[in-house]
Parts: sequence; structure tokens; C-alpha cells
Amino acid sequence: MTDGPRLRGNASADGDTLSSESTEEGSGRVALKKEIGLVSACGIIVGNIIGSGIFVSPKGVLENASSVGLALIVWIVTGVITAIGALCYAELGVTIPKSGGDYSYVKDIFGGLAGFLRLWIAVLVIYPTNQAVIALTFSNYVLQPLFPSCFPPENGLRLLAAVCLLLLTWVNCSSVRWATRVQDVFTTGKLLALGLIIIMGFVQICKGEYYWLEPAHAFETFQPYDIGQIALSFLQGSFAYGGWNFLNYVTEELVDPYKNLPRAIFISIPLVTFVYVFANIAYVTAMSPQELLASNAVAVTFGEKLLGVMSWIMPISVALSTFGGVNGSLFTSSRLFFAGAREGHLPRLLAMIHVKRCTPIPALLFTCISTLLMLCTSDMYTLINYVGFINYLFYGVTVAGQIVLRIKQPDLYRPIKVSLVWPVIYLLFWAFLLLFSLYSEPVVCGLGMAIMLTGVPVYFLGVFWDNKPQCFNTFIGMETIFTKSIFAVSTLFQDLCNPPWHAVN
Repeated sequence: MTDGPRLRGNASADGDTLSSESTEEGSGRVALKKEIGLVSACGIIVGNIIGSGIFVSPKGVLENASSVGLALIVWIVTGVITAIGALCYAELGVTIPKSGGDYSYVKDIFGGLAGFLRLWIAVLVIYPTNQAVIALTFSNYVLQPLFPSCFPPENGLRLLAAVCLLLLTWVNCSSVRWATRVQDVFTTGKLLALGLIIIMGFVQICKGEYYWLEPAHAFETFQPYDIGQIALSFLQGSFAYGGWNFLNYVTEELVDPYKNLPRAIFISIPLVTFVYVFANIAYVTAMSPQELLASNAVAVTFGEKLLGVMSWIMPISVALSTFGGVNGSLFTSSRLFFAGAREGHLPRLLAMIHVKRCTPIPALLFTCISTLLMLCTSDMYTLINYVGFINYLFYGVTVAGQIVLRIKQPDLYRPIKVSLVWPVIYLLFWAFLLLFSLYSEPVVCGLGMAIMLTGVPVYFLGVFWDNKPQCFNTFIGMETIFTKSIFAVSTLFQDLCNPPWHAVN
């Protein structure tokens, strides 16, 4: 990974020189450094998409598709749709080159309230709960060998998950380079493990073990086809590709983002689609659909059947995969909170970065603390179900924003300009899944909307209301000064609140 070009600012009081991305030479402004190259960019996308799901329970798609053949088609189609969505995000990412991803795009295109609601649901539920669940999955696979005949103790799981979060937060606070190196290593590890699964699948096929892949049997149903369940399988497949947009959260730290953002997307999404499809093909060479659906950890069962004494590789692979997943989620979500604070939608102290390390320490600590709090509740999975619909809703809103921006600012400079056919195709598929979700789970979707709308009064009180009481402003000012002195952080002074690509305040 290569350091990006950066100007050198004035020396600080203790003689250290600060990195800057300012256009004014010698300004001494502190800024995030461009340290994410193409390999690390691919690692962020692949590492965030491929979590524990493909190892543990890819059965959600198969269960609802009702046959092996249709399940494989679902994996391919959802991979193609994900690639189309990523293509739309690539255009937005180089047109609005700001960290924060879909939050920044929605805010700039549709206005402050819409952007704030995207940020609100992410801060309140989405990222803390997702990170907590991934960390708990990691601790479960680490501790399971110590408790072969029973489940690991709940407190032990939560404690190890907390240690994992604290360790990775420290790594991310210390250095962007360290964090991306961790991501690169663990992404490589999970790809090697999946590569082993795929190779074993090809070995099985060479041995003649492809009964469920023959056309006569691939579409043999183990339950009657149902349009509702098929739609649900597409929804499950779409969720399995979640994380494809995470690189857009760190655009400002990419080396040459105009080239590396689209390149990383074009490399990573086809790679993940290939891995997902062929891993599922490998699974059905060793297990019948019934065995696959009965397994609570498909990769572990696969390893026990084919790897013999080396079957321990699979649970270790799941643990490594989830460890890398926690790191990637911490890295990207902290940049989302950083971007929100910089735009005035979160407390200003979260927009501060360390004067030497150039890492957003307050935003990382906020991310860690909110995730640790989620570890203390037993309702994490319920909350994820409620807001999963909202998360998917904003994907479509963001892609729709691409079309709106084309209409409002047709002459805006776009280093990448995709045909509007692609966002239309994505939105048609998105609308189908969204309407089906509303039809099949109206209460869950309604509660998700209600949680999101709690952000409306918060926006008007915290952001829109300018004349706040003096005591409130004094408290915030003291808190900011305290944070700066404790963590040796400084504000990113670049004025990105009204950039030339800004569409709506």
C-alpha cells in the first residue's frame, strides 16, 4: 500500500509536522491521510461483505428458494444487482468525493433532514448492533472448542467480544496503516479458507459427486415453489452482500480515489459473487439440501465430512473471518460518524483527528462504546430485524439521488458517468424487494420506520435550532476542549460544508 501525495503543513509546537490535504500550502491544517491503496480498498469491500454468513448459514437462500438450482440462480442474480448498485455508488463517490458514503450523498442531494435520518439510524442501531453480533460470533467460535459438550457461558462470550472490540479499536486509533494491514491479512485468510472449500468442491465433482448439480436434480424441490418464499430468498441473498458500499465511507483516505474507488468495486464485487456461488456449489457436493438446512454451521459440517483431522481449519477460519469483519466495520463506521460530526449533525468533537496519527480517535471511541453498550442488551437481533428494512430503504434512496443529481446538475463534472439504465434496473429490483418486505412483515417494517422517525425531533432540536441556550453551548465547548487536551486531537478545518458539488443545503 502506497502513501498518497500530501502537502506538509507548519510544524507543531513539539516539532512534529502535520499532514494536510489543504490546497493552501503551509496552512498547518490537520487532515486524514491518503493511505488506502487499491489492495487495501479491495480488502475493505471484500472483508466487509464476507463475514461469517457464508461459513455459518448460507441456508437462508436455499431454504426459501426450495431447490439447489434456483438457490444458485438467486446468488448469481443478487451478485449482479449488487454490482449494478456498486456501479451507481462509484459514480456518486467520484462526483461527491466525501467520506460518509450514502449519508453524504443523501444529505447533499435531498437535504439535511434526509441525511440526518440516515445517520441517526446508523448511529443508534445499525452499526453498534452489527458489530456486536460479529464480535459475539467471533468469541463463540473461539470458545466453542473449550466447551465441546455444551454452549460457552454467555458472560464469557460477551467478555471476549468486548476484548476483541477494545483491541481493534486500539489498532484503529494507533494507525490507519495498521488497521488496513489487519484488514488485508484477515481478508486474505478468509479468501484462502473459502478457496479451500471451492477446491474441495472441484475435487468432489471430479470424483463424480455432483448429483445435486445435474439439471434433472438441481431443480428438484424439497418443498413446493412459492412466490413469497422466492422473493424472500432474493432478500436474503441481497443481505448477504451487505457491506458492498463501505469503501465509499472512506473516500477521502483513498489514494487517487477517482481511479481506485471504481477499480476496487469492479474487482471486489465479481470476486465475492464468484466465491459465494462456487462455495455453495462446493457445499452441495458434500451435503444434500436436507443436511445443509439441518446444519447450524455449514462450513464446519463440510470440513468434518471432507477434511478429516484437518477439520479444525473451518472453525478457525470463521473466527478469523469475523475478527477481520469487526475491524472493517469499526474502520468504516467511525468515518461515517466523523463525516456526520463534520457536517454538524453530531457533536463536533467526533470530527477531530489525532495531530500525529491522523486517525479520528473520538469517532472510533464513540463507535466502540456504543457497540460495548449493545453487548449488554439481549435485544440486538430484534433491533437488527427492525432496522434492516430501513438500511435497505436508503440504498434505493441513494441510487435515486443519482438520477435526481443528473436532472438538477446535468453539467456537473463526473469522472465516471454510467448509463441511467443501471440505476433504473437497480431501483426496479429494490422496489420489488421493498414492497414484498412491507407486505410480508408490516409490523417489523413499521417499527423500523418508527425508530428512524425518532430522529426528526432530534434533528430540529440539535441541528436546525440555532439559538440554543448559552449554558448548552458552554457545556459543548468545555467538552470539546477537554477532548482535545486528553486525546491530542484537532479539528479538521477544511470547509466541506458547502462544496461546489453541493446540491441542497
